Amino acid sequence: MAEIKDPENTILIELKDGTVVIELLPDVAPKHSERMKELAREGAYDNVAFHRVIDGFMAQTGDVEHANMEKDYNPGRAGTGGSDKPDLPAEFSKLPHDRGTLGAARSMNPNSANSQFFINFKDNHFLNGQYTVYGRVISGMEFVDKIVRGEPPRNPDRMISVKVAADAQA
Repeated sequence: MAEIKDPENTILIELKDGTVVIELLPDVAPKHSERMKELAREGAYDNVAFHRVIDGFMAQTGDVEHANMEKDYNPGRAGTGGSDKPDLPAEFSKLPHDRGTLGAARSMNPNSANSQFFINFKDNHFLNGQYTVYGRVISGMEFVDKIVRGEPPRNPDRMISVKVAADAQA
């Protein structure tokens, strides 16, 4: 596992194959980084499915409303929901959508990101300036690469648990 420099701004996502370590970027996207930590601390991301996984593009998850595979899972609606918190304003930056970066999923409205996010499988620079980048995988990208594909996948993978590293070390 990667060396964690700032445990308060590091997310640990447990997948079936191992732990993915994500460095949040609060200097670039403070509201998105804070939201991810808030939802992780509530346990809202635990057991949430990867509902849209496109080979050579990205893996999307984070629909805490419809995609919790242990509670009210609705594959037909997975990807349409968010959290009970207000939507976030876009926090666009010059950071490119490179392999392993975390992007905020949203509707056509740039200020509609809420709880959903995606991890880029490859450099997707056509997304630059259109979706907020607020984190990057620093360890475990090989586990992200193993997430089952599909829109939606027939038997989706899930985030088993999502924690803030500062809490996991306690």
